[in-house]
Amino acid sequence: MIAFLCELRVIIGNYAVSHQLITSETMSCPFKPKWERRKEARPQELLAAALDLFVERGFAATRLDDVATAAGVSKGTLYLYFSSKEDLFKAVVRESIIPLIGEAEGMIGEFEGTSEELFRTMMTTWWQNMGMTQLSGLPKLMMAEAGNFPELARFYQEEVVNRGERLVATMLERGVQRGEIRSFDLEVDARLLIAPMMMMMMWKHSAGVCMVEEHKLNDYLERYIDLALHGLMIRK
Repeated sequence: MIAFLCELRVIIGNYAVSHQLITSETMSCPFKPKWERRKEARPQELLAAALDLFVERGFAATRLDDVATAAGVSKGTLYLYFSSKEDLFKAVVRESIIPLIGEAEGMIGEFEGTSEELFRTMMTTWWQNMGMTQLSGLPKLMMAEAGNFPELARFYQEEVVNRGERLVATMLERGVQRGEIRSFDLEVDARLLIAPMMMMMMWKHSAGVCMVEEHKLNDYLERYIDLALHGLMIRK
């Protein structure tokens, strides 16, 4: 009997060791289960759903329940990642617009061409990355609802508007230093150059008297770039 118990103990011990090795190997497998990959993707899915609803309905009319439903998760899951609708909106901006501004800032520092080439590249890239995407609806949202949500308005002003204006002013300053752009008030010029781009994005999400056919917006962009360059460049 004692011998049998000892043998059984050895068998159980060997099984435990074998099971532990299998479990360790499984955990180290580079291919994650579908549900685990889904969990990692949830923040981005929530941000994409939120952007669509913010643009479609506005900030005030967007409900977190609807964002969760659109992303295919429960409202409780949404709260695991974002504490409020304001927090969700800020995350949308920080994950989508702020990286684009950072890329543009890097482009100015590395660009080796003329100021005219840089201006065309900057404005065309801006339109492709923001004007032609759902992000183009956020400026209209902020214009319409800033008065009702002053804290969000301050956030957007500080992190998007101010930084965007500095970006354009830096591009102009580079041209002035190279003797290619006329020297005026760079802060004013930056705002004047941004305004038509903002208006084009609002046109895209408007109806009635303010609406411009979307297929004509690229023509407007080309004409805007041409007019702006004729006003900015020093012709030799």
